[in-house]
Amino acid sequence: MEPPDTHKDQHVAQECRDYDGDSDTHNQLLERVQSIHRSSTNSRPKLDPSSYMFDGLKDETVGKLPGALNGIQFIVQNCQNCNIYLFDHTSTVTVDDCTNCTFFIGPIKTSIFIRDCTGCKFVVACQQFRLRDCHKLEAFLCCTTQPIIESSSGVRLACYTYFYPELPGQFKAAGLSVFNNNWSNIHDFTQDATETHYTLLPDSTAVEDVVPLPTTEMFGGMQIDVSREKSVVPNSLGTRRKTSDESCLVVFFYDGSSQDRALTFIEEMRNHQCVLVQTKELKMLPNDAQRVFGSDMYNEAVSRGDVIGLEFNGVDAVQTCQEVVTRLTAGSTGVVFVSQSREAAETQITNYYDFADMQMSIDL
Repeated sequence: MEPPDTHKDQHVAQECRDYDGDSDTHNQLLERVQSIHRSSTNSRPKLDPSSYMFDGLKDETVGKLPGALNGIQFIVQNCQNCNIYLFDHTSTVTVDDCTNCTFFIGPIKTSIFIRDCTGCKFVVACQQFRLRDCHKLEAFLCCTTQPIIESSSGVRLACYTYFYPELPGQFKAAGLSVFNNNWSNIHDFTQDATETHYTLLPDSTAVEDVVPLPTTEMFGGMQIDVSREKSVVPNSLGTRRKTSDESCLVVFFYDGSSQDRALTFIEEMRNHQCVLVQTKELKMLPNDAQRVFGSDMYNEAVSRGDVIGLEFNGVDAVQTCQEVVTRLTAGSTGVVFVSQSREAAETQITNYYDFADMQMSIDL
């Protein structure tokens, strides 16, 4: 099967973002999806729309293996008591009117819309996460933008934790950075002073206790690992309460291997009494760098490509980060910024992540 028409997929993805959710519009959306699949040229095989939908299933375990979807949008609706696994990247996913189902959904280039669902549980990575009219929903989430809930209750979220060999490549194919995860920065459109509609899952919650690993023969070769140490997305504290009043900002500048260097640093920091609070990969101009770092010495470094910022928290976080960076970068030409003091770190972390929030709002 040849890859889908990217331009057409982007067009449908935009329509999905504008989708209001009523049944007539949903039927129109479904027809547009089917229309795109039917419009394949004679030089390539036509796609079967039913291969990109699960509808009306009950008490079943179903899914798609890596390579089965290749960036095509997917629809799930009217399912009960099902285990659903989409081990591939997609453009857009909609989940409607499902009850007591568990989902693993691979990286989504744009948005996942979940509506009118009760008792469902997810592991999902996406650019945009939208809930409406959902109740008792749990998710291990990686979301580039701020997760949005509306007219929903009993929502509980945790940081994405998952690995299988094809997953890193699927993140890249979907255009998602493993360092851009706003999983705990939730916006509730229907805030109520008398009721909290969402909370965070306990940090000790295991992925497999929420979304069980597949046991059917179809998925026997998946090589899944749900340990935090192997997770494609670094596990972060998010908005949970910090354990110390000292944090440190560490920034890796692009050199072709900055992502690998940042991941190696995170792995090494697991051996110390510091916690990863948040991460962000973004573009900077020289004047942006000067405002964030209070110096022009990084102006040239930011012009090479995206930078990756990490906030670590813990007793003696600044000293620990400095020592680990010094040890790991010995003999390396890669540029790394590390806060020089607790006081400076507070300002630098605020400046870096305020800039990240501003850039995210501009990009949207």
